[in-house]
Amino acid sequence: MKPAEKLARLKEILAEMGSALIAYSGGTDSSFLAFVASGVLGRRALAVFEYSPVCPPQERDEAKSLAEKLGIRYLIIESDELQNPLFVANTQDRCYYCRQELFHKLKEIAAAEKIDWILDGSNFDDRDDFRPGRRAAAELGVRSPLCEVGLTKDEIRKLSRDLALPTWDKPASPCLASRIPYGTQVTREILNTISEGEKYLRSLGMRELRLRHHGDIARIEVDMEGMALLLDDGVRRQMVNKLKSLGYTYVTLDLAGYRSGSLNEKLLK
Repeated sequence: MKPAEKLARLKEILAEMGSALIAYSGGTDSSFLAFVASGVLGRRALAVFEYSPVCPPQERDEAKSLAEKLGIRYLIIESDELQNPLFVANTQDRCYYCRQELFHKLKEIAAAEKIDWILDGSNFDDRDDFRPGRRAAAELGVRSPLCEVGLTKDEIRKLSRDLALPTWDKPASPCLASRIPYGTQVTREILNTISEGEKYLRSLGMRELRLRHHGDIARIEVDMEGMALLLDDGVRRQMVNKLKSLGYTYVTLDLAGYRSGSLNEKLLK
């Protein structure tokens, strides 16, 4: 099917549902889903944003602003995954425990709102990545309609652009814990360091980036434009000084460049 046909089918599925609660992050996929669901279901669609220590602070404000701009009914809830020792242990199933807790909360909200379905923004491409959170979704009956109709990331970006959604080209921004290698405990201190480091790197003009935390080593992944910027001698010195002030002893630039989910590369091998 063409993207427009997939969108038409998505609207049909949402209409059949009658009501839907969307796990909303403010990213490209969930924003697109929330916007379409709002158009089909009106007040019977509710986008719920979860704010926690693993969420970059600016994401909450951006998600709130976007929902208000687009006329999407939304709710912001707070949680703290750091209270769950299974999450803090940072095993390969870390995302499973996070999503399991989130979906339980969403089920409670859905019940109170008399909403029949809980949806997430997983797309068709997500099937090829290591995503333990999808297991939690399957166990708790959470549907992924973007995946059901076969919409890929590129198609969602194109349709979002056609709908004039400002998130059409927004870089992916998974939780801050995704920057920490499996086996390293997730702490508030590390999360704050990563958040502050990435905020600084973005202030230099970079969009696609990750600051991977390896103990006293900061491994920076950026796209080719960002790499050229960081190799400017003045910018490089300033950046190194800033990251060392955050507690890193060594600051490295990953020559393979930015890629989503690089800490899963060992698992996928």
